[in-house]
Amino acid sequence: MLQAINLTKKFGELVAVDDLSFTVEKGQIFGIAGPNGAGKSTVYNLITGFFPFEGKLLFNGEDISGKKPHRIAQMGIARTFQVPHTFPSLTVEQALSVGSRFGDNTGFDPEYVDHLLDFLDFQEERYNLTGNLDLIGKKKLMIGAALATRPKLLMLDEPMAGSNAHEIQDLMEFIRRINDEMGVTIIIIEHFMKVLTELTETLLIIESGSKIASGDPDIVTSNKHVVECYLGDAYASDN
Repeated sequence: MLQAINLTKKFGELVAVDDLSFTVEKGQIFGIAGPNGAGKSTVYNLITGFFPFEGKLLFNGEDISGKKPHRIAQMGIARTFQVPHTFPSLTVEQALSVGSRFGDNTGFDPEYVDHLLDFLDFQEERYNLTGNLDLIGKKKLMIGAALATRPKLLMLDEPMAGSNAHEIQDLMEFIRRINDEMGVTIIIIEHFMKVLTELTETLLIIESGSKIASGDPDIVTSNKHVVECYLGDAYASDN
């Protein structure tokens, strides 16, 4: 579905992404991890058209390199951000409607918005202001607004950040449902390695913008280089 070919992004002398290549297959949950500053969010910004870059990106066989963010969204790629942002003056229903109106070429679909309210378990909150939601509610709404664009590929940026153990399990089940019930391919950046090993089919580890390992999560997390540069001996001894 998505092919990243020799992606390179420099900010002056800083090489944020360095000759990075990977492939995400249709239907997968694909994980990306690495130390802080490894270039993970920059990779998201390249895929979604925020920065120019060297290399090539193919989405369903079409070259999307250099396309504007709104065109990439209309082609079926949606993303979330590390900090959940909502429109605090809008109701939950209105916030979902924004994605339906502007993200997808088919236009506003009130029936799909109502379906998302059910899927998100937000029917009771539909007329509540988004600013009144708790953190987990805002996270789900941000994902829901992305789903309102009817994406083929959903990119999640550290959705578990700031969540407790119960909320993490809830979010993991929610992500599985998106993948299984809605048929949406997912890329997830996450620091909680237990989440990635349980949730993903393929795991990519990057350091300084370069790939250091990729493949089955259990094999990747036992890779000596991955343990040394990212996971640490404590993780290795616990597993």
